[in-house]
Amino acid sequence: MLKKGVHFRLSMDTAWWRRPSILPLVIFVMAILIIVVGGSIRINDAGESCPDWPMCFGTYGFDISPEEQGKYWDENPDQIDSRGENHRYTVFEIFVEWFHRLLVGIVAIPIFLNLIISRRKQETYGRSNYYASIFITAMLIIQAAAGATTVFFDNVDWSVALHLSLACIFSGAIIWQYLLMRVKEGVGWKFLSVSKEFISLNKKRFDSVAASVLFLLILGAWVSSTAGGQYNQSCSIGFPDAWPQCNGSLLPSIDGPGVLIQMIHRVGALVIGLVLVTSIIKFKNQNASTPESGPYSKFLHATAGFWFLNLLIGASYVIFAKSGDFPESLSLLHLVGGVTCFLVSLICPLMVRLSMISKRESLTGE
Repeated sequence: MLKKGVHFRLSMDTAWWRRPSILPLVIFVMAILIIVVGGSIRINDAGESCPDWPMCFGTYGFDISPEEQGKYWDENPDQIDSRGENHRYTVFEIFVEWFHRLLVGIVAIPIFLNLIISRRKQETYGRSNYYASIFITAMLIIQAAAGATTVFFDNVDWSVALHLSLACIFSGAIIWQYLLMRVKEGVGWKFLSVSKEFISLNKKRFDSVAASVLFLLILGAWVSSTAGGQYNQSCSIGFPDAWPQCNGSLLPSIDGPGVLIQMIHRVGALVIGLVLVTSIIKFKNQNASTPESGPYSKFLHATAGFWFLNLLIGASYVIFAKSGDFPESLSLLHLVGGVTCFLVSLICPLMVRLSMISKRESLTGE
């Protein structure tokens, strides 16, 4: 125990930028950048700009001319673009996909370093931290496989939704490890002192909120990628015909798959909003006399705030659209808003589990 305490004090005395806990933050920033670049691929319609994997048109570069693309497809007819053999990509479109893959390769370096450090410092940071680093490493490999799957299946809607879902889980795992390490470094967070009764009463609620937001995010990824994203104008454009109405009606006629998909997404967003509001009201009523509930209440409200903000961003996408010309920058912002909302919603479940671990370790003396 004495040796463990010495290691602990050394960690606390170290400058923040030299602590091992900074490494998960670096990985997290890179993970968010990868998600943003992945979204840029979609809005630039460049998901098939590198038809093979891990190479790109048989090379490891991105400066592929239209002639070279045609030659590659002549030699590999089974990989011809879903838009036809005559479709050609710009260098920028290929670069976005190429850069996305490069980032995934680069982030592997700090992830494997994190795994090594976590293994060596189990005495200081515990086994839970080491297991988290193993999970993060495994998720990187799974994500790479999912990325390859989206290429092989020409960005079919389910593969895009799977890829984004795994990216969110991957990012959440990084946040979890960071919180674990900060607790071991002695940070005095109030939420660690909540009672067992509070945990028992609210644990399922927090989990349900996070799962609901993740479901909405998956639903959005499915909508945006179905039919190559061509259903974005199924509800028309402008205010109020496209939003809050759909083709000029709050209850439009489902005369095509595009309208159906749009309405599923909108109804899903409304239902999740009701879940959030109901959860906040019940949480406030049931925990009014619990002073330690403050941090949890803040993150619940923040989740609802990001949900509402993202709702407005999604509405703006169709309101400010012109015929055949949608503001794709808002589409990317909508994706970032959805990911942010999920990661914020995930904080409450993680805080509850940190509190449980803290209580268990205080009882066992670990």
